[in-house]
Amino acid sequence: MNVVLRELLRVGRGLVTFGTARQVVPQWALQQACHNGELVRVLPEVFVAAHLVGASPGDPVLSRLEPALGQRAALAWADGSGALSHLSALSVWGVRPQAVGDLVHLSAPASASLRTRAGLVVHRRRGLAIEPPQVVVRRGLTVTRLEQALVDSWPTLPPLERRAPVIRAVNDWLATPERLTDALEGAPKLIDRAALRTLLGKLADGCRSPLEIWGHEKVFTGPAMPAFRRQVPIRLGRRTSYLDMFAERERVNIELDGATTHGDPRQREIDLRRDALLATIGILVVRFTHRRLVYEVDAVRRETLAILATRRN
Repeated sequence: MNVVLRELLRVGRGLVTFGTARQVVPQWALQQACHNGELVRVLPEVFVAAHLVGASPGDPVLSRLEPALGQRAALAWADGSGALSHLSALSVWGVRPQAVGDLVHLSAPASASLRTRAGLVVHRRRGLAIEPPQVVVRRGLTVTRLEQALVDSWPTLPPLERRAPVIRAVNDWLATPERLTDALEGAPKLIDRAALRTLLGKLADGCRSPLEIWGHEKVFTGPAMPAFRRQVPIRLGRRTSYLDMFAERERVNIELDGATTHGDPRQREIDLRRDALLATIGILVVRFTHRRLVYEVDAVRRETLAILATRRN
């Protein structure tokens, strides 16, 4: 391979465009590298080092790249006219990983000349401007804002996988239920829109996990249940602890232990110490396991109501 072309690939971390290369090497150098199997064309005027292309001959070349490289290739091809969006944006934001073989998603203004290609889906949007505040640069990649990406991705994910990225984004302080609701207002025809609005309502109420949402919807609800406060901050010594579900009048905190919590001795020890500290300020901690919350709904409800009644008396 031409020495200068090899250096361009190193600087570009395995990627080079025709526009960049032709400024410093003759066109025949690119053609020769492709002919020798050292370079592979993944998109018009975008090339990658051949050793970075996975061995799945039946798939588009773009789909055979590692996701990060495929995303950079798509942006290089768009040349400032598009931004990573939908599931690709979720990957860049770190709330849902992509795998080799997944499609790359790119959003572009309606006036752009970009078109969907093998391994790449182009979403054309009226009013989209490839500049802040509609798009930002994250990890060196031009990407749509997280709230927009979550709303856009909602109908593209299987129903059982839709909630997790939204919950993670809120838990990681990357998005808020309020900003997500604003983004949802701009998508009045979104598939299964009502379910997303309901989820955002639960998150706004303080639910922070699928298990808490299950409890909110199926267990700790109804006329006999108090209006629990969720994720209530309590100062314990030098630290602030957050209570899952706090019945203020009864001074009872309901903790919902996830499926893996019971098998983690270290976490169990941390929980016991925290429960003891809460007891010193008059708060009773009641814990329910994932299994009981899911399979013993009526029993958990009865026990909760009995505990609350006892504390009132």
